[in-house]
Amino acid sequence: MAKLISQGILTPSASLLSPSTHSHKKSLFPPQSFAISTKHVTKSKSLLPGNPSRPPSLATTAASTAAAAVVPDDVADVLGEVSIFTAAGEPVKFKDLWDQQEGTAVVALLRHFGCFCCWELALALRESKEKFESAGVKLIAVGIGTPDKAQLLAERLPFPLDSLYCDPDRKAYELLGLYFGFRRTFLNPASTKVFSRFEEVKKATKNYTIKATPDDTSSVLQQGGMFVFKGKQLLYARKDEGTGDHAPLDDIFEICCNVSSA
Repeated sequence: MAKLISQGILTPSASLLSPSTHSHKKSLFPPQSFAISTKHVTKSKSLLPGNPSRPPSLATTAASTAAAAVVPDDVADVLGEVSIFTAAGEPVKFKDLWDQQEGTAVVALLRHFGCFCCWELALALRESKEKFESAGVKLIAVGIGTPDKAQLLAERLPFPLDSLYCDPDRKAYELLGLYFGFRRTFLNPASTKVFSRFEEVKKATKNYTIKATPDDTSSVLQQGGMFVFKGKQLLYARKDEGTGDHAPLDDIFEICCNVSSA
């Protein structure tokens, strides 16, 4: 369940970004809980002591009434420099995916292109695309795998190629500290949520193929997440607790509408 933590912004209790356990790289966000608000957010301007090359980290605020956290100034800048690929195979950086000045974007990080739960989420995104775009919001789906794997999903679901991107090396997933591991993927209670959406999964996987699974089989242990940006400001962040534990798109749409009307 989402809870209201500040005017116009809903942030679920699952919005706790922490480093993924498989990676030797440092996550942009440490283990502490955090919430994002469009107003009255205190920003950190310092790097961690003794390590000037490391990005600033999120730290929970000491204010007794605050549900918000100290947010590094360059959240979008650091993510923006991550190189991924279009579904057609062209290299692109995150900062080029939406208007970095005023544009509102929902960035859905899927698991991998051979995950049937991700086909279900991709179908939901496709069916919601017109509604989001009519509200001035750009929908962006990023999955793990090479462009040829992305094209299998795009052709068989189908899904619009101009909204689909590939992160074969899981760079963004590691940076954002999304969950990774066998227990998280197959044994987490949150993964059982998918059984309540059997009809949706059945519809989405009518033309499913396991050939869309990445050649790097360790990628099947990666979980996804959902993020909302207004320009360079991160408004909402949620990482999936388990396979198929997606953010409700109705909640995401409400957040985007509240931001637009603020």
